[in-house]
Formats: sequence, structure tokens, C-alpha cells
Amino acid sequence: MTKQHYAGIDQDENGGLTHLGRVVRDAWVFGILPESETCAGWDGSQMQNLYEQVYAAWGPYAHLPSRLPDDLQQKHATLYAQAVVAAKNEGWDAELGEDE
Repeated sequence: MTKQHYAGIDQDENGGLTHLGRVVRDAWVFGILPESETCAGWDGSQMQNLYEQVYAAWGPYAHLPSRLPDDLQQKHATLYAQAVVAAKNEGWDAELGEDE
């Protein structure tokens, strides 16, 4: 069985607006990773470990961006706004299909 590796947030589909892309982006928000870290080539166990760190960081804020302190809320808004613009430039459509 071949191990799968994450392509990296800069190579992820939909401008990185995938589950793994959001984990990386949230790690940037909380300072778990520097914004220069794309996680390219990370295996499943590394991504799982990162997910667990990000999940724990969200805990005090009930996993809601609106409950973040102002500085983190602004960083979150900026990073996600940039991701949405990039995704739309790649043809991403936020509308749900009939089967979603």
C-alpha cells in the first residue's frame, strides 16, 4: 500500500478550501505553523497531528471565528478572504449542488 502525501495548501484544489487546507490555514491563524509552511509532502500522521493541535487551539473559542480575540479574528478573516478570492479565480463555485 502506498502512503498518501498532502500536495500542499498552494497546490490543493479550490484555493486550499478543502478540509486539509483549512487545517493548514487555521494552523497559520493560531501560530502553530508559519505562513510559509505549506505542508507539501506531509503524510497522514503528520496531518493528523496538525489537525489535533488546531482542534485544541479552537477549543477555548468554541470553534467559532466570531469568538476569537480581535487580532486572531482579523488574521482569520484575511487569510480566508484571500483563499476565497484565489478559489474563485480558479473557477470554484460556493453554491451547493443538488446532491450536496
